[in-house]
Amino acid sequence: MQKEQTIDHVLRATWQAVAKMYNEKALEFDSTMAIAFVLLNIDKENGTPSTALGPKMGMEPTSLSRILKNMEDKGAIYREKNPKDGRGVLIKLTDFGKETRKISKQHVITFNETVKKHISEEKIKHFFEVTQTITKLINDKKIF
Repeated sequence: MQKEQTIDHVLRATWQAVAKMYNEKALEFDSTMAIAFVLLNIDKENGTPSTALGPKMGMEPTSLSRILKNMEDKGAIYREKNPKDGRGVLIKLTDFGKETRKISKQHVITFNETVKKHISEEKIKHFFEVTQTITKLINDKKIF
C-alpha cells in the first residue's frame, strides 16, 4: 500500500494544508492559527476557566500556557480570579480579543461555506461519520 492511499496520510496531509492556510491568513493579523483556536474556545461573555481550556481543545498545558502568555502580551486576553472557585482563574477576552475572535470566526465560516459549495451535503455527512468512527476507535483503544 502506498502512503498516499493510507487514511492516516490523507488525514495528516489535509490537516497540514488546512493549518498552513489558516496560519497564512492569521499572519496577516500578526497572529497564528493556535491563537485563533484559543480565542474561539473562550466564552466571549463569561470567560473560561484556564483548567478547562486545554482539555476542551486537546492541547497540552505547556503549549497552552505559552499561547496564553503570548495572547496576554498582545492584549487579547486577561486573567481574572474565578468567583466560583477561589483557586481558579478565568481567561477573559479584552475588546481587542473579542474583535480578533470575530475575525477568526468569520474565517472558519468562510472555509466551511466554501467547502460545502464544492462537496455535497451527503458527502459531508459521510466525512463526519468517518472521522467520528476513527476517533471512537482510537479512544476505545481498538486499533493498538
